[in-house]
Amino acid sequence: MFKHIFVPTDGSELSQATVQRAVTFAREAGARITAFFAKPEYPIAYFGEGALIDPTTPEKFAEMAEQQAAEYLGEVSRLCAEAGVPCATVSATSDIPYEAIIEAAEKAECDLIFMASHGRRGFSGFLLGSETNKVLTHSKIPVLVYR
Repeated sequence: MFKHIFVPTDGSELSQATVQRAVTFAREAGARITAFFAKPEYPIAYFGEGALIDPTTPEKFAEMAEQQAAEYLGEVSRLCAEAGVPCATVSATSDIPYEAIIEAAEKAECDLIFMASHGRRGFSGFLLGSETNKVLTHSKIPVLVYR
């Protein structure tokens, strides 16, 4: 039924377990995976009368975010390779992860979003994490929530 599964990850423990289950699901369904990581925007911190207090440059921050994306997406690629599941990876810079997830899933023409019930931000929604809840609310693509 599902042939192209979109799997967002944030590197959290639950997200890693979700990736493992998504790979198994994809293998059993004969599907391929597109893994996704939303890199955070550069945080601009001001203090007082506009003095920048963040010692990290935007370039260094972007480099660290790219390294983090490579690490998390590399793990998904490794798991897919071990299971014989075709895998593509993509990342985008966004401080609104649910929008980035939906946009990337649509662009990749995925037919299912397979995601964790919550991530690093914990339970900021009633039963589901706020990003998962927003994806469920706004996505036209079916969403499978793994707990």
